[in-house]
Formats: sequence, structure tokens, C-alpha cells
Amino acid sequence: MARRLPPLYALRAFEAAARHASFTRAAEELAITQSAVSRHIRTLEEHFACRLFERSGRHLRLSETARLLLPGVREGFDALERACTSVRVDDTTLRLKAPSTLTMRWLLARLSRYRLLEPGNEVQLTSAWMDVDKVDFHHEPFDCAVLLGKGSFDEDWESVELFAEWLIPVCAPGATSDGPWDLARLQATELLHPTPDRRDWRRWLQRMDLGEQVPLKGGQVFDTLELGIVAAERGYGVSVGDLVMVAEDVHNGRLGLPWPSAVASGDSYYLVWPRAHRGQERLRRLRDYLLAEVAAMQLPAVQLLS
Repeated sequence: MARRLPPLYALRAFEAAARHASFTRAAEELAITQSAVSRHIRTLEEHFACRLFERSGRHLRLSETARLLLPGVREGFDALERACTSVRVDDTTLRLKAPSTLTMRWLLARLSRYRLLEPGNEVQLTSAWMDVDKVDFHHEPFDCAVLLGKGSFDEDWESVELFAEWLIPVCAPGATSDGPWDLARLQATELLHPTPDRRDWRRWLQRMDLGEQVPLKGGQVFDTLELGIVAAERGYGVSVGDLVMVAEDVHNGRLGLPWPSAVASGDSYYLVWPRAHRGQERLRRLRDYLLAEVAAMQLPAVQLLS
């Protein structure tokens, strides 16, 4: 059955005019005349048999019908743009989504080396803050992603575990010059919380049987591991970091480990991608490279508690 849709160019003019609240600015964006925008809007108004814009002095306002129409039109154009981008994108480019702290502490340096080792196989990295790591390959412009989770992913995805998350306290390097801390010093130091719900400290303290002895109340609260680590590095207190992500900073003397015991959070970082993606060979090369990077890492000598 043929679809009775208004002309695409008229919908585009409507979306631009609604966004700018101006026929003039819509015309400038679309590189057409203002009268052409007006004609396109009239075409839509005749199609829907109603007014879409109302003028109040020099101001342009959407009618009630237009306010109902606009969200769907915008979603439609966004979907068209994503579809065209997925076809237009260079076959040598993988678009990767990753959490912000992982990007800064581990992934960015390795992808820089990957570009040198794999010329012609570009990885376009997008760093995103995610309270819960997720990706929507149908609606987001990504070919693959690194996500923190328990490994339960969409059945249409390929996934490989890169490394497990091990939580460990971190502080300024000078704060460990006289060796590991005792309980009294930990109790006397401000805890920095890299998660608003304080879950990372809670997990570590409970596994260390210190939950009743070290209070979680108070202390600066952040929304990323990265901010907590940076604050600890600068001497504002002690935060929780991921063992793999802080390993190089500890080795190079930029961070200290006041209590050298790492606790498994139960989550791991996974590389995921759709099984139906046409670039399977390029994705497998990236997977193999990242796994080799993990295997080559030298972690600090700490106690690991699962």
C-alpha cells in the first residue's frame, strides 16, 4: 500500500522553521528563499487541513497540531541521517563508544598505538558518561562499544571480555611514602566517592570486613571514576579506582595505593558489536589487539579478593 506522506522537502522546511521559530532563518539554513519556505509550509497546511504556525507580532509560534507533529518529524529526520551515515561511512573506520574513565585511563593510548600498527584501519572513538553502560546499535552511530557489565548482552551481539573490574583505594603518591595505611589512618582520611550512590567504597569495605568501621557518610561525591582518581592524585582524599586503569599511574609514581588489596566488583569490561556488522574482520583485528594489550600489562603487586 502506497504511503500518503507529505513531500519530504516540505517536512524539512517545517522542522527548520519550528526549530528556529523563523522562516527567514530556516531559509538561510536550507539555502532557499523565505517565500519558498512559506510555500512549503502552505503545502503541509493543505495536506493536514490545519494551520501549523501562528504569528503574534514579530513572533512565530507553533499551533497545537504543529507541536504534536514536530517530535515525530525530528525523529524521522534523525533516523534518516543515521541510515545515510551508516552507508556513507568509510569502510576503514570503526566507530567505537566507550565509558569516559576507561577512555582517559586506558583506551585512548592504546588506540593511538593501534593506528600506527594498523594503518588504514581507523577507530573513531566517542567517550561517553554512562551511569549504566549501554549502547543502542539501531539508533546510535556506532559499530562497536566497550561496556562495563556482567556479560549478559543482546543475543545478536558478539562480545569478548577484556578485563575484570578490580576496585582498589588510590591516593596521592606522597601519602604512601611510609608504607601501607592502617585502619586508623583510613578512618581519619576523607573518602572520595566516584559514584553518587557510594557503591564502589561500599563494595570494597564490605569485602574487607570494614563496613562497620569506616563510615560512608560525608566526603566529596563525583559521578565518574576519573574525577575521583584525579581528586585523590591531587591530595584531596582517598578514592576508589580500577586496578587495570590505574596500573600505569602507580608504576610511574603518579598515584599511590594506601591499602594494596583489590576487590572484584563482579563486573568486567567487554568489547561488543553486532553479529550482522559487515566489518567483522576489522572488528576481530581490534578485538585481538585489545586482548593482547591486556595480556601484556604489568599490574601492581596487590592482594586480589574475589
